[in-house]
Amino acid sequence: MGKRTHLVWDWNGTLLDDIGAVIEATNAAFAELGLEPITLERYRELYCVPIPRFYQRLMGRLPSEAEWLVMDEAFHKHYWLRADACALTQGAAELLADRSASGLGQSLLSMAPHEHLVPIVRRHGITEHFLRVDGRTGPSHGSKAEHMVRHLTALRAADEAISADRIVVIGDAVDDAVAAAHIGARAVLYTGGSHSRDSLAEAGVPVVDTLAEAVAVAERLAG
Repeated sequence: MGKRTHLVWDWNGTLLDDIGAVIEATNAAFAELGLEPITLERYRELYCVPIPRFYQRLMGRLPSEAEWLVMDEAFHKHYWLRADACALTQGAAELLADRSASGLGQSLLSMAPHEHLVPIVRRHGITEHFLRVDGRTGPSHGSKAEHMVRHLTALRAADEAISADRIVVIGDAVDDAVAAAHIGARAVLYTGGSHSRDSLAEAGVPVVDTLAEAVAVAERLAG
């Protein structure tokens, strides 16, 4: 597989069409601190990681440690009540199956907690298409870059032919592009999730409106 592209997929907002659940959970978390609700457009305009910086953009100040803990716990409580009702993004299952059937490598790396990620991916019936499925371990306020390093190390342990210059990360957030660059990989960003097109464009990588287009662009990038 040394000459083939390996795709590292993001989960939330990319393979899983969950932005509606994210907005509902975010607003539920805000309500617990007496903050005004946010629209999808405003969310996409302001969203960034680490998440406390996103809250700073909304509140005009960084949340205190106590506020952060309350908001983070509230968000996850409300999000996971809604997550099971979310469908895969249109065309995602077919794209994954087609690549898998063609023997092309792909894996999944998410900032969703690993203990929640693995079961929900399994329920959608797509686990078999990935060489690895890795969720976040540890605190939720960090960047994906450190997790990407561990993901690449594990991928290479499973298949030494995988190299960073053949990897393309497909995600919906600027942080996905940052994580890709951190290991020397490329990235394609999808507009169906957490960011506006304008904010994605700031990452300096290709921005697309469908996952099919993301795969096509990824193959050209690594080709």
